[in-house]
Amino acid sequence: MMKTIAPLIFAALVATPASAACLAEYKAKRDDPLRLFYGTIEISGACTVAGATAQLGPQLAAQGLTLLKVLSVTQE
Repeated sequence: MMKTIAPLIFAALVATPASAACLAEYKAKRDDPLRLFYGTIEISGACTVAGATAQLGPQLAAQGLTLLKVLSVTQE
């Protein structure tokens, strides 16, 4: 029985992706009239506040939003 389970456990560990998701929590705004936004988004690249800020700024600007602050980043 153990000889059957061990390869299955090993296969499950190997099949797991090496890179985990990085989630960033942020606050943003839109002016005229003032509207505040809070969101969580998956980012690529460095899982740091600086990395999230660099990626989210242009991404939110394309939607007409201004990034106010990256609150946290979490590696999952």
